[in-house]
Amino acid sequence: MRSTDYDFSTRAIHHGYDPQSHQGALNPPVYMTTTFTFDTAESGGAMFAGEKEGHFYSRISNPTLDHLEQRIANLEGGEAGLCTASGMGAITSTLWSFLEAGDEVIIDKTLYGCTFAFMTHGLPRFGVKVTLVDMTDPDNLTHAISGKTKIVYFETPANPNNRLVDIAAVSRIAHRAGAKVVVDNTYATPVITRPLEHGADIVLHSATKFLSGHGDVVAGLIVGSLEDITHIRLVGLKDMTGAVMSPMTAMLLLRGIKTLELRMERHCKTAAEVAQALEAHPAVLSVSYPGLDSFPQRDLARRQMANFGGMIPFEVKGGKAGGIALMNRLNLIQRAVSLGDAESLIQHPASMTHSTYTPEERAEHGIAEGLVRLSVGLEGAADLINDLHGALGAHNMQAA
Repeated sequence: MRSTDYDFSTRAIHHGYDPQSHQGALNPPVYMTTTFTFDTAESGGAMFAGEKEGHFYSRISNPTLDHLEQRIANLEGGEAGLCTASGMGAITSTLWSFLEAGDEVIIDKTLYGCTFAFMTHGLPRFGVKVTLVDMTDPDNLTHAISGKTKIVYFETPANPNNRLVDIAAVSRIAHRAGAKVVVDNTYATPVITRPLEHGADIVLHSATKFLSGHGDVVAGLIVGSLEDITHIRLVGLKDMTGAVMSPMTAMLLLRGIKTLELRMERHCKTAAEVAQALEAHPAVLSVSYPGLDSFPQRDLARRQMANFGGMIPFEVKGGKAGGIALMNRLNLIQRAVSLGDAESLIQHPASMTHSTYTPEERAEHGIAEGLVRLSVGLEGAADLINDLHGALGAHNMQAA
């Protein structure tokens, strides 16, 4: 069978690695080396000239990273993958590879806080125009895009409020204008959504999150065409950011990805139960979970997503004070940023991950002061609901 004929979980465990080519080692070796020797001086020159394949310096490529790059590319349905030291390393390496002064980037108005800061404060310092658009309505992009637009960038679901963007519709509009579509797929993972299949050009991940799943690495991944990935490797990563992943990190990610589909099934199942329980609670003003019938983009969610994820943003009564009070009363759910871990984590976006937005920007972009973001872990649903029940101080919160 071809690798593409195997089930997702089978490919997540086996793709791109043959133990018999590595002394029978069940897991890929960790190549903890900065440099690689050449059999001849001419061979080294040929590698630098791009005339011969091979590894010569780990800032550019490494065998352990190569295994991970092949695996994530296969799972996302792309031609090639690239490892970076963090999710922000993936974002900056990608954008710096394709932009120059005078270009324009169009971004969705709701992004992770550090991404938003890089886009709105970092890029303009170097002569790149950045335009914010509400891409939940693709027509807004039609009106904003121009011949100078090089990249259209968004997250779906978006951090922190789970807003969705129609990848196929946005990709059609962007491609008519000659722009590349770059999608952050951290929340969904390829288990739930594969943006390349919907027309996107490049997919990014903060692999720190669900792909790792254990809260023990900081990492990023990029997937796209071989041409685009080679360009990012040799321009954005090699010469501009140097955001290189450690081989040990790659090994931990390969391990985490083996259980990705199994973990995502549990994250999604538990999140659905918790979201229903939260929605029924009188102290909760709103719950934004794609699997709920009340979710305003439920039709798009069912069309674009195979499941609905492990992230639950919900707004409580009392604004910021109410959100902080809720967090401080929790016993099992951990107060921490990041997401996608085995442990359930909760944070307050307005004062934490999205504090880079001004209060006016947060209000405009749907990030309420009373919004808290819950990353549902792998604990029992009833235990999480009971913890939230106790913190919210009500009596009618039951497992769905």
